[in-house]
Amino acid sequence: MNRRKFIQLSGMGLGAMSVPILGNATTFEKLLENPADVAMKKKMSDIALNAAKSNGATYTDVRIGRYLQQYLFTRETKVQNIVNAESYGVGIRVIANGTWGFSATSDVTPEGIKKCAETAVAIAKANSKIQTDPVILAPQKGLGEVSWKTPLTKNAFEIPIQEKIDLLMNVNNEAMKNGAGFVTSNLFLVNEQKYFASSDGSYIDQDVHRIWPTFTVTAIDKAAGKFKTRDAISSPMGMGYEYLDGLSSEKIAGPNGLVGYRNSYDMVEDAITAAKQAKEKLTAKSVQAGKYDLVLDPNHLGLTIHESVGHPLELDRVLGYEANYAGTSFATLDKWETKKFNYGSKEVNIVADKTQPHALGTVGFDDEGVPCKKWDLIRDGILVNYQAIRDQVNILGEKESHGCCYADNWDSVQFQRMANVSLEPAKEKRSVLDMIKGVEKGIYIIGRGSYSIDQQRYNFQFGGQVFYEIKNGEVVGMLDDVAYQSNTQEFWNSCVQICDKDDYRTFGSFFDGKGQPSQISAVSHGSATTRFNGVNVINTGRKIG
Repeated sequence: MNRRKFIQLSGMGLGAMSVPILGNATTFEKLLENPADVAMKKKMSDIALNAAKSNGATYTDVRIGRYLQQYLFTRETKVQNIVNAESYGVGIRVIANGTWGFSATSDVTPEGIKKCAETAVAIAKANSKIQTDPVILAPQKGLGEVSWKTPLTKNAFEIPIQEKIDLLMNVNNEAMKNGAGFVTSNLFLVNEQKYFASSDGSYIDQDVHRIWPTFTVTAIDKAAGKFKTRDAISSPMGMGYEYLDGLSSEKIAGPNGLVGYRNSYDMVEDAITAAKQAKEKLTAKSVQAGKYDLVLDPNHLGLTIHESVGHPLELDRVLGYEANYAGTSFATLDKWETKKFNYGSKEVNIVADKTQPHALGTVGFDDEGVPCKKWDLIRDGILVNYQAIRDQVNILGEKESHGCCYADNWDSVQFQRMANVSLEPAKEKRSVLDMIKGVEKGIYIIGRGSYSIDQQRYNFQFGGQVFYEIKNGEVVGMLDDVAYQSNTQEFWNSCVQICDKDDYRTFGSFFDGKGQPSQISAVSHGSATTRFNGVNVINTGRKIG
């Protein structure tokens, strides 16, 4: 889908939700069709590979992609919009004269694909006239014919739309019954049917599914002229509709009741809790600014990981390739080269993992045909690696891609994207209640709130959804107007305790933007509840003047 089409569709009744729609409007029934089988995709790929080689390409990869989206939007008792979108076509990337070239087409015919491959080679040759250094591509052994599919038991696209709407209406109704003045609920479904072939000898068929149920409830105090909100504490997942059946849900309890779920998600139960908490926030005490020990729930900490670790350790950003759009990184190569840079305390072990079960960024193979894997970014607090792809790892002295290349559509050029970046849980047995017992003056924070971070991903400020005051090892009540400020190195060096694997959960970013023209990707960040000592907390509600 081109960007003009996105603008058109995003204005068609989406209300306040302007979300990326990478396709053309279609019907629910057409989403369940299959326009081409694997044998046909292999035949079409070979046409592209042969055409590119005969025109001078030394390397070629072909991506035949069918990208499906279904988005449902509701508010109180009304359905605001239902979006069904499909995008189908071919993207061909080549190296000729040591230079990249790319072309894409929606004409998925032998003639259309042959012409597309020839165009990609012509573009590469034109680019080579101004490129001084040739592309150095890490070797990748051909894998033959292989496949991978998101493990699921219920294809969410096959669930009748009415059943999904009934769920959202129930969410809204229960939230309103329990004190919400307003409520919006949404369901985002994505299916990427991707076929990859390369001149290395790989033919890879993948079927990727992602789901994100979410809502926002608002409680109102009309007399005081105040309102407070609370968003869902769901995590978007690489799963099917079984995520919403609640049958295998493992509920995570905190000091003030339910704080999270694993395996599946009870959206109605969370909406009821959210409505009650939003009402409680109306009368919550405003925080006194100062230094606090912070106990951060995974549904909150995931965003901090995303912004202060995930993005600054993307190698293309470190090298300055993202400077014009999203900035650079404080975690420069000279820091990594010392092998001594204290990114955080010795408690901090952060991994990139494209194989993590049910995570958003999990696939079998990336969009360069590289098998996905897990690797260290920070070990015992020390910066040890970045995230890099086939034409980058030579800079790190490595000979194998990390397998984190991705394109959001067949007509987008694949490039380095964030893997699932997660903080490892502690090996010692420790619950949230155990952690809180050791805190004299602190704040327990749940959920993602507003945030701000500078262009080098160093100085930042993060808010949250729900805040509880901790005094002498006990939670004593709800707080409001809380945000904390720090810089990345200072913050991660203040990490003193992490709960164990029994508290480990994921946070997810479903529409993470990067690149020019901008692309989106989905990525998860796992952690257990974690304690940071002596962090500066500000009061965001204080009036100035």
